[in-house]
Amino acid sequence: MWYDTLVCNCVQTTFLGVCNMENENQKKVILSGIQPSGELTLGSYLGAIKNWVKLSDEYECYYMLADLHSITVRQNPADLRRRTLTQIAAYIACGLDPEKNTIFIQSHVPAHAELGWVLDCYTMFGELSRMTQFKDKSAKNADNINAGLFTYPALMAADILLYQADLVPVGEDQKQHVELTRNLAERFNNRYGDTFVIPEPLVSKVGAKIYSLQDPTKKMSKSEENPKGTIDLLDEPAVARKKIMSAVTDSLGIIQYDPEHQPGVSNLLTILSSLNGESIESIVERYKGKGYGDFKKEVGAAVFDFLSELQAKYKEILSSGMVEQVITEGNEKARRSAHKKLMKVKKKVG
Repeated sequence: MWYDTLVCNCVQTTFLGVCNMENENQKKVILSGIQPSGELTLGSYLGAIKNWVKLSDEYECYYMLADLHSITVRQNPADLRRRTLTQIAAYIACGLDPEKNTIFIQSHVPAHAELGWVLDCYTMFGELSRMTQFKDKSAKNADNINAGLFTYPALMAADILLYQADLVPVGEDQKQHVELTRNLAERFNNRYGDTFVIPEPLVSKVGAKIYSLQDPTKKMSKSEENPKGTIDLLDEPAVARKKIMSAVTDSLGIIQYDPEHQPGVSNLLTILSSLNGESIESIVERYKGKGYGDFKKEVGAAVFDFLSELQAKYKEILSSGMVEQVITEGNEKARRSAHKKLMKVKKKVG
């Protein structure tokens, strides 16, 4: 999920990886991020963050707060600052160990904006006008269709290419942006010689996309208008359980995984499987001949227990002063890595 769509969902929606070309024996690097434009949701965790945690041992991981992308839509400055800090605490509470992962803030690493401008100059107008995300966001923000909203895929490409990404963990709706990134990298390499690694998208098979509890044809989103459709990671656990109990299902009365004909039930199956580790097939088998009531109770209990444990860790992290240290160390490490690639790009373009 990249950047909140990843997402990300980025994350939107939502990146994965960097190959160190100087030393092939070093770990590849993962880079991903979510915008601090709203509260993290259960979809953010199951679609992106949970998978990030699994990658920590195999890869060197960089996870960023994509705040530059957030301001394509008007934000309350105080809320944006607050969420940037609290989202880092949430990352850690979700299992991202600062000793294994580099956690940083996008706007605190100037190389992102600088390379974003360079790539703007190699991105065609037609390419940007075909971006589905631009069309969707323009429809939702008709009074603020700004240049940043139009060109942010080039900044996203800069985020990825600064760290030599081999793989980019994204939601299905962000694969188009990875394709653009690949095109830009190839275009630059063809003109100036080997500079960027050509990235590939990585989409998780389980939990890759969690849907609204009230409209299971749409992704669970931080911008959901109906609060009953979204479970925030900081929702009171009892409130979240109640949202599960009121989730939209259907009149078939059969518990089976069929996203086309039973999107609501399929969404709940995905949530339960992602939280308790049991396969969807096994859950379906257990509920043969049973109704939606018992099924929803189990899903609600799983969500209640998960949020209770997560929020206890979150409060402890916030009160410890750990977040400030993580930001300082993460920003510095990210700056050093990004600066090397930016200097190489600047030299090549003159």
